[in-house]
Amino acid sequence: MKNTHLINHPLVQHKLTIMRDKNTGTKQFRELSKELSQLLGYEAMRHLTNSYMEIDTPLTKMSAPTLSGKKLALIPILRAGLVMSDAIADFVPHAKIGHIGLYRDPETHLPIEYYSKFPTELDLCEVFVLDPMLATGGSAIAALSILKEHGAKNIKFVCFLAAPEGIAKLHESHPDVDIYTAAIDEKLNENSYIVPGLGDAGDRIFGTK
Repeated sequence: MKNTHLINHPLVQHKLTIMRDKNTGTKQFRELSKELSQLLGYEAMRHLTNSYMEIDTPLTKMSAPTLSGKKLALIPILRAGLVMSDAIADFVPHAKIGHIGLYRDPETHLPIEYYSKFPTELDLCEVFVLDPMLATGGSAIAALSILKEHGAKNIKFVCFLAAPEGIAKLHESHPDVDIYTAAIDEKLNENSYIVPGLGDAGDRIFGTK
């Protein structure tokens, strides 16, 4: 699918398989979520550029590459996205972190914003929106719209799993946003869960029901 990057590295797929298994417990699921987040974040940041700076190694001077260009901003969608931002921030500790909280209205089923806090100058940032599941696309589309209202221009969406329905709706609403995912699953069921999926990512990460 256009602007959708499927990360099918063997290590990514191995970890995802263990996470899909219903017998995988909370501790292991949480650990794998962090590891998978870092692998996906690594791929989503492959386009970043380097500049060069002069340093002294123990042996000599050299011109060495360092990250250049825009600042990085990690924006998890609460609550399941938190594990992803924590993990990715471990290897880009200079990244700014914002948060978006959304819930589904019980009558309209539309996402409602209940919390948001963002870094300043989003227009100057490479923004990575993080949520383990892209199912119907409703929360992702709302989050992207909110970020654009706050000035974000260069946005990537990173998730563990995506349903074809969610990908289509996200690209229809935000064709400029690339999606990075470890798997594109078969479909959504009647309850809007991804099939075969891995269940509710938030519940499995935090050990709730």
